[in-house]
Amino acid sequence: MNVVIQICIALSEPPNDNLNNITRQIIRKSSFTERQFEIILKRRNLTTRQFTISKGAFYRQVSQCQEKFQALCYSWILLKAMGVLREDDIDVINRLSEQVSVIKNSDVFPEREEQVMSVIQELLNRMCKL
Repeated sequence: MNVVIQICIALSEPPNDNLNNITRQIIRKSSFTERQFEIILKRRNLTTRQFTISKGAFYRQVSQCQEKFQALCYSWILLKAMGVLREDDIDVINRLSEQVSVIKNSDVFPEREEQVMSVIQELLNRMCKL
């Protein structure tokens, strides 16, 4: 199964500035909320989006994002160090990440969104099987 080909088939229109449905679905399955993810992008200067929340609420969210991000990194280190996360798994994650990067700002035909997410889910199910 060639992930690169299957995900690239989903490309349809030129990039835009909004998160597409694929990206939103991935965020929903992640440890971060969409707002937290947008804050991470903002803090890394990867978006110019303005927030309509108080400074206090924004910085509380920044703190929560940092804690979750660190926990993710500790988990990654632990899983890799203990041999749970293998090189093949890392290769799959890297390839999926590269493909999501290609389509992150693209509009995807609605009928292809489910197919793309299905491929991602199938690969992650195989990789995460215990």
